[in-house]
Amino acid sequence: MKEEYHKWHSQYFEHEFEMLVFGHDGFPVIVFPTLNGTFFELKDNGIVESVSNLLDAGKIKIYCPQSIDYLTWNNFSIAPVDRAKSYTGYENVALFDIINFAVHETSMEKVALAGFDFGAYHALNISLKHPDKVDHLICIDGLFDIKKFINNYYDDNCYFNNPPDYLPGLNDVWYLDHIRNMKIVFASAETNENIEQGKRISKLLNSKNVNHLFEIYSEYGSNLKVCKQYFSKYLNQFFGS
Repeated sequence: MKEEYHKWHSQYFEHEFEMLVFGHDGFPVIVFPTLNGTFFELKDNGIVESVSNLLDAGKIKIYCPQSIDYLTWNNFSIAPVDRAKSYTGYENVALFDIINFAVHETSMEKVALAGFDFGAYHALNISLKHPDKVDHLICIDGLFDIKKFINNYYDDNCYFNNPPDYLPGLNDVWYLDHIRNMKIVFASAETNENIEQGKRISKLLNSKNVNHLFEIYSEYGSNLKVCKQYFSKYLNQFFGS
């Protein structure tokens, strides 16, 4: 399959970013890696290869950006207030450097977002805050609550980037209409330590009449080589026909 390497210095975070892109055509699928994950993590763990049929057929293109969690929420060398501000910069990188690039390159109007572990947090948070840009959402073994990263600190930046907190009050019709039009899948191993977070998000989406699937599977899911079968399953359901 076609593979491209991209490296750039972002004006939104004053940092160099790296990304691998797979496929020659098709719907753009942006996949966020696990906590502090590299841009080649998904390739090395067989995630990309698991959907080679869709890539070779030109049904999808996969964009694998690096994580900089170690500079944002997971950066315990700076104060929680600065972790929240740093995440805003990364969100802008995702929106303007990555999503806009993928949309332009594929001539599509929207993207699919997916993620594993804390990558699922990025996928969910961006989808809920910018639902006009997202058509599909896949979250596997997601960690969705940022409170473990901010100690007892809390401000508006934290609140509006923590889906379990702001989702109950998300009642704007424009947002809800876009979210309800998404194709949404959550999956979690029954042994995953964050499974209750996934259940809470699912319950909150149900309260907003957002149709979605929440699937619990028996295999231990922290290993990406196990998760890949579910990633492949959902992408083939969405784009295989």
